[in-house]
Amino acid sequence: MLHSLECAIWETTLKCNLNCSHCGSSAGIARDDELDTDECLSLCEQLADMKCDNIALMGGELFLRDDWYDISRCIKDLGMKLSLVSNGQIIDRYIDELATLKPTVVGISLDGLRKTHEIIRGKTGSFNKAIKAINLLRKEKIQTTVITTVSKLNFKELPQLKDLIFNKGINWQIQLATPFGNFTEDQMLSYEEFYAVGLLIAALRAKHHFHNMPVVGAHCMGYHSTIMPNFKWNGCTAGRSSMGITSNGGIVGCLAMGNNRFIEGNVRNQTLKSIWYGKDSFSYNRKFSTAKLGSFCAKCRFGSNCKGGCNSVSFATTEKFHNDPFCFYRIEKEILKK
Repeated sequence: MLHSLECAIWETTLKCNLNCSHCGSSAGIARDDELDTDECLSLCEQLADMKCDNIALMGGELFLRDDWYDISRCIKDLGMKLSLVSNGQIIDRYIDELATLKPTVVGISLDGLRKTHEIIRGKTGSFNKAIKAINLLRKEKIQTTVITTVSKLNFKELPQLKDLIFNKGINWQIQLATPFGNFTEDQMLSYEEFYAVGLLIAALRAKHHFHNMPVVGAHCMGYHSTIMPNFKWNGCTAGRSSMGITSNGGIVGCLAMGNNRFIEGNVRNQTLKSIWYGKDSFSYNRKFSTAKLGSFCAKCRFGSNCKGGCNSVSFATTEKFHNDPFCFYRIEKEILKK
């Protein structure tokens, strides 16, 4: 079976100007061997040759690469959709270039109100800079998504954060912090807290009909739930329709699994196409069978379709693929007894 590459998430550098407590990449200092400009532009051409539709550039902090615009421009010129993810700290320096690029969306990380956000991000003043970035992007009519990574540190502030960004033409993506990189398991949400986040998302979608503030749970939210009946999920996309690219050219199914793990190959040694279409590439996902389902999922009636949920959450919490315990259906059935 040939797998079409639809989306690539590209960690362009590990260099970062913040020190976030949930950072799965433990970003801060650039790798010594990060791809140079020519290698990045060649990679863009390979992605276009494979007819990849969407490229999302991130870090670390994307805008700390001197050539971020050259890479972004190349993606656009090759006819691919461009998304950017940033902590918002220095976007004001590049707002004119962003207006010229017209990216599909720019994601800005916002993890709570001022005090909480700055505790999580590790720097005083980071909240105001993130808000300024959001306002500048909206002024330029650039589609903006607030990305909130939720843990015990900010769980209770979600309703107030909603009030802060409500009705400003901003999307809101909520995702679960998982224990790898800088993040420790003791700060992860309980199953009940996780489900409460789902209830909030469902309530906001029902009340506002997805217009005033489109809010979504990331790939870690949902799975055959009674509260999100329209949520479609047919298994983790890592290595099936999406890939992650590390700053030094490593190819993975998903960067959220830990960007130095499960490397399938490196574009310095192989073409991107040969890595993607390798007969044993991404075998943990491409060669799925229900026999691979872990203990949380083995007896589930949705197992063959769901394939055990999000593999990033699954591996981070159980050290197994296809075994995601943070499943709304499981929580409803086994914990809440609904």
